[in-house]
Amino acid sequence: MKYFKLPDLGEGLQEAEIVEWHIKPGEEIKTDQLLVSVETAKAIVEVPSPQDGIIQTLFGGPGDILHVGEPLVEYQGETQEDTGTVVGEMKPINENLNTSDDHFIIGSAHHRSAPQKRCTPAVRALAKRLNVDLAMVSASGSSGLITTEDVEKAHQMTTEKGEQFILRGVQRVMANNMTKAHEQVVQVTIHDDVDIHLWPEGTEITIRIARAIKTACDVEPNLNAWYDGNEMTLRPLKKVDLGIAVDTPDGLFVPILRNIGQRDQNDLSDGLNNLRQAVKNRKIPPSELIGGSITLSNYGTIAGRYGNPVVVPPTVAIIGAGVIRDAVVAFEGEVAIHRVLPLSLSFDHRPITGGEAGRFLKAMMNDLALEN
Repeated sequence: MKYFKLPDLGEGLQEAEIVEWHIKPGEEIKTDQLLVSVETAKAIVEVPSPQDGIIQTLFGGPGDILHVGEPLVEYQGETQEDTGTVVGEMKPINENLNTSDDHFIIGSAHHRSAPQKRCTPAVRALAKRLNVDLAMVSASGSSGLITTEDVEKAHQMTTEKGEQFILRGVQRVMANNMTKAHEQVVQVTIHDDVDIHLWPEGTEITIRIARAIKTACDVEPNLNAWYDGNEMTLRPLKKVDLGIAVDTPDGLFVPILRNIGQRDQNDLSDGLNNLRQAVKNRKIPPSELIGGSITLSNYGTIAGRYGNPVVVPPTVAIIGAGVIRDAVVAFEGEVAIHRVLPLSLSFDHRPITGGEAGRFLKAMMNDLALEN
């Protein structure tokens, strides 16, 4: 093949962001040698070369977003192109823009995170002098033309307010998911506390909560489900595949702890640790971030007593666990100080009733109140 295009990365993923090239033009490469690292929806994927050859051209640079079917590299000496649909046009990273025109485009067509913008050479020179990134400037001129005033306004905003940056990678995915959730879900959240003074020392909190979630799913299976708002259909799921929110310096990841109802505590603990380590190393397969049936956000490991965790479709429920604290409680007719776990349950009120949600939370609390 002459061109190697971004392959299908599986699990319905249609785009990826270039993180790092591991080769350069003119370099000889072998089959299965690493070409490029790309970031999909919350995972780093290493893309190898499908053949031996010499690299002639790299398409796109770090930060550029590609769609499946767009070219990644061009090999020397080949005349037959591979097949596949190319979405849009990718320009080589060493191709210069034509600055002789009166107007020219800032950024190439493969930057999917921002629309194409135009400016004159004089405006471009002003932006360079003021150290203004034209890709970040809002255009007020006709047909998307960036004006002198636009550049000066952007410079003033940066000077007074600070730099801005485009959300990429994990943060971009999260922003899109939150927008989707806000547009589609009719969310309600209920809260309560559960007395956990019977828990033995060393209890793994997340695993213990996972067991309670499975118990509650047995009582109210409609909360372990996917909802299609367009067709107005609810699909209660046979297995409880628990998404567990994991905070990292790169953003929020939600790996899936699969089939928690059929695994013992040790297996769940090992599985959770493996997922967390894979997230930390950015080596988690995309398949392990997709297909959750219900979600747990244990924000209490950081701070916060109660929360309003966001339900992301097609799921219909998410549980929030707050900071465990000592509280004064009434116990067997006397006043006592016990450990208390705050809980929040957010649910999509389109397919789920308040009664179902209340019974689900009650079942969780009953299980969590037990010794083991």
